[in-house]
Amino acid sequence: EVQLQASGGGLVQAGGSLRLSCVGSGFDFDDYDIGWIRQAPGTERETVACFRNRDGTIYYSASAKGRFFISRDNTKKTAVLRMETLRSEDTADYYCAAVSQLFSPCESSMLSHFAYSGRGTLVTVSS
Repeated sequence: EVQLQASGGGLVQAGGSLRLSCVGSGFDFDDYDIGWIRQAPGTERETVACFRNRDGTIYYSASAKGRFFISRDNTKKTAVLRMETLRSEDTADYYCAAVSQLFSPCESSMLSHFAYSGRGTLVTVSS
């Protein structure tokens, strides 16, 4: 059974930082694009950041670029999203997601029905 466990959300003031963590199990972590998607109330899900396994590049959304940083450890089957200079518009449920690299690019495949995602972790940024 594929499982993705995200943690690290919480309440933070605008300008602050948070570190989200994800642990994966039940699939070949090395062969999957891993990333983070988020959804704020009343909005569409969006891919925040993800690893494109095929070419080793990283995608960041325009909003995340320069403020969020993603990393992964295939040995530990973990992924981390470090978020800095948080803004109120970053308030959302954040989900760790995994999708086979066969469906790349990850920025779109993470939002497809081919992707796995676990329970989200809520990030609330107060202004």
